[in-house]
Amino acid sequence: MLKLETELQGKQARFGDIYPILLERNITLCGNWEYDEAMFDGVLSKDGAETIYLRIPFDVISGMLEDPETQIVFGQPFVLKHVANIGLDHEGDDLLATTGLNQFQSPEEKDGPIRRKSHWEEEGERVVQGIVESFPLLDERHIG
Repeated sequence: MLKLETELQGKQARFGDIYPILLERNITLCGNWEYDEAMFDGVLSKDGAETIYLRIPFDVISGMLEDPETQIVFGQPFVLKHVANIGLDHEGDDLLATTGLNQFQSPEEKDGPIRRKSHWEEEGERVVQGIVESFPLLDERHIG
């Protein structure tokens, strides 16, 4: 995992204002979320079984997640590499596992070693900076 130094950490926004900006960049809400904390997730690179992700954690300050009026505060973004397990899943559907289509199969490596670290740090920071520039109202104060 590569932690990124960006202007986004500590900034607040309404979920309904920031989420469309993230979706334009193919960054979505991670499926595994709680009502008071979650992550936005985007793919920086996919090469075979290896995927490099940009993850942007956030906490809910007020409201309920996915409500447009919910106020969130961003944590420190990071880059992470997953290596998919494309072998046989002996507890599931072998056909889906061997074709790599079993979305529920655990990754072989959840946080694999990242080569070219400075490249991926720069790429992640570039994407986050684009988000900050596209949403000029991002501020450390309460926005609403």
